[in-house]
Amino acid sequence: MNATATTTSRRVARVFRGQPTSDGAGVKLTRLIGQRDLDMLDPFLLLDEFRSNSASDYIGGFPSHPHRGFETVTYMLAGRMRHADNQGNSGLLTPGSVQWMTAGRGIVHSEMPEQEDGLMWGFQLWVNLPAGDKMNAPRYQDIAPERIPTVEAADGVRVRVLAGRFGDTVGPVSGIAVEPLYLDIELAAAAHCAVKIPAGHNAFAYVYADTAELGPADAAKRIERGELAVLERDGEKLLITAGTETTRLIVVAGKPLNEPVARYGPFVMNTPEQIVETIRDYQAGKF
Repeated sequence: MNATATTTSRRVARVFRGQPTSDGAGVKLTRLIGQRDLDMLDPFLLLDEFRSNSASDYIGGFPSHPHRGFETVTYMLAGRMRHADNQGNSGLLTPGSVQWMTAGRGIVHSEMPEQEDGLMWGFQLWVNLPAGDKMNAPRYQDIAPERIPTVEAADGVRVRVLAGRFGDTVGPVSGIAVEPLYLDIELAAAAHCAVKIPAGHNAFAYVYADTAELGPADAAKRIERGELAVLERDGEKLLITAGTETTRLIVVAGKPLNEPVARYGPFVMNTPEQIVETIRDYQAGKF
């Protein structure tokens, strides 16, 4: 997508490296958002990358656990993950698929690997819900790989549009309050592109293969594999230039809610009193 000369590129405001951790039944992760140095980026509460060839790092999966008040987004690059919940929903996430789950007023679900060896690789993003939507009915958007459009944006540039808009292409995820943009971008060595970022949205880019130069030519920042770049709010696009090998990154943006956040593990509400009520509801079997 070619941006006009009159538009300005966002600059990199801060750069963060993920923190190794584990979750679920011992699944090893790299936590990028929701860690000590980057607690959240409104409306994004958490971003994990899971990547391992060793079954012992992921085979325990994420047994049944509750959620209320936010959305979970799982994007698979490699491997297979089976999900199921207490409402009778189930499905299989395969390479290239995405699941956007709106927990709303409450759901209990599990995410378990459906393989015993091989590479398991992907991302899970947590997206906050506005106060008025936190008690909505839960819902899923399970998007198979073939439903995610791929745009050959320029020579050596391929963009998968999971959510939001890239040029004239609109991603399959719909009806999300924060009006998200979620792109998976692959660039050949030294290739470059421009990505339009919705005005007022908070945005970040995470490089997961090789390196990328982000921002305007006079202030471009080199981002290494495993680093997350939080972008400044000013600017209508993001300029990206690949490193010396094939570069891959996700670019994600969302409208900030600017609301108070009360968090307790898998529950995200607006006040401590609502968290207490949530715990009582869960203990009473109301999810």
